[in-house]
Amino acid sequence: MEHLVVSRLNVDEDSVEIVERKGLGHPDTICDAIAETLSRNLCREYRQRFGTILHHNVDKALLSGGRSAPAFGGGTVLAPINICLAGRAADVGTEGASIKEIAIEGSRAWMRANLHAVDVEHHVSFRWLVHPVSGDLQDLFSRRRTDEIPLANDTSIGVGYAPLSPLENLVLAVEKRVNRRDRQRDHPAWGEDVKVMGIRHGGTVHLTVACAMIGKCLAHLDDYRAETSALERVVHALAAEHGMSDCRVRVNAADNLSAGAVYLTVTGTSGENGDDGQVGRGNRVNGLITPCRPMSLEAAAGKNPVSHVGKLYNVVACEVARALIATIPEIQAAQCLMVSRIGAPITNPALLQIKLRTEEGGPVAQFQKRAGEIADDQLARLPRLIDDFVAGTVEIF
Repeated sequence: MEHLVVSRLNVDEDSVEIVERKGLGHPDTICDAIAETLSRNLCREYRQRFGTILHHNVDKALLSGGRSAPAFGGGTVLAPINICLAGRAADVGTEGASIKEIAIEGSRAWMRANLHAVDVEHHVSFRWLVHPVSGDLQDLFSRRRTDEIPLANDTSIGVGYAPLSPLENLVLAVEKRVNRRDRQRDHPAWGEDVKVMGIRHGGTVHLTVACAMIGKCLAHLDDYRAETSALERVVHALAAEHGMSDCRVRVNAADNLSAGAVYLTVTGTSGENGDDGQVGRGNRVNGLITPCRPMSLEAAAGKNPVSHVGKLYNVVACEVARALIATIPEIQAAQCLMVSRIGAPITNPALLQIKLRTEEGGPVAQFQKRAGEIADDQLARLPRLIDDFVAGTVEIF
């Protein structure tokens, strides 16, 4: 690789580590999800009608919270959650559904499938602000034959690292355990708006878990207390499984039980009243927010999967780092930084930096050639990743 830099990863374990994950029903994650759903649905529609994916970037979505009056045994949404879908997309023509119909019905379908207490017809309204693509970016997107490598449609940065730390794995596991349960039978009072904040100070680990409880599933305050206690037990058990049996856990830390002030909702998401959301303000492509690690500010969700390096390079940088530690036994940790140049083939970054930590601090120069081969192999897979993005098998938030 022409512009490859391999250097030592100097990682002295900090006494402080901070890891966050915003769960499935968090307003920021909802925005990511519906933007990515729209991109996938557009890809399928373009392929069906034109035999290829046309240019689009629908990575702008805003959730403006509604108003609600939650109550034990029920509650009411007084004003709906407002979701604004924005971006750029090539027209699909006059036959069949319009882009607007594809977007709104896709968003409703995602919410029905993932937010079990949301009545999509009555609790949510949508605004439509997707416009035609600009001529210069459309030209750049189309400036290749179907058998050629796509050209980067932005100058952008991608970063990734491996492996995840024990705390990072635990934070991921907590949210996924809560939101992969059978929500109709297993603790239906737990809403999908789950946020997990993990802090490690030296050997001490604290987890703060916020979970929007659903009022219609709880008769009174004692039921609420029982559900938060059950959630706390689940988190403690997961912490023990991850080797952190002395983890300190707080669930819904802002509650004032004596005053009856608790995190109660109608829909299981704070978007009904207490919070707003936006694409790109939540989890990075590895599913976490990690201020102690390298991160990109790119919003991956909704960007086209063919040529938008703001999406592609963040995914492939993580894959490069994972492949390095999986393939070369002497490498204990890896970081990958990639920079694109607009108009260049996506497989040819302007700069690719790899940082390695080896066993006993051994020299990294001996891995230069192998690291370059691994990076080249992952970059060569980029065009084949398109189908995985369209199928939704690549997690990006």
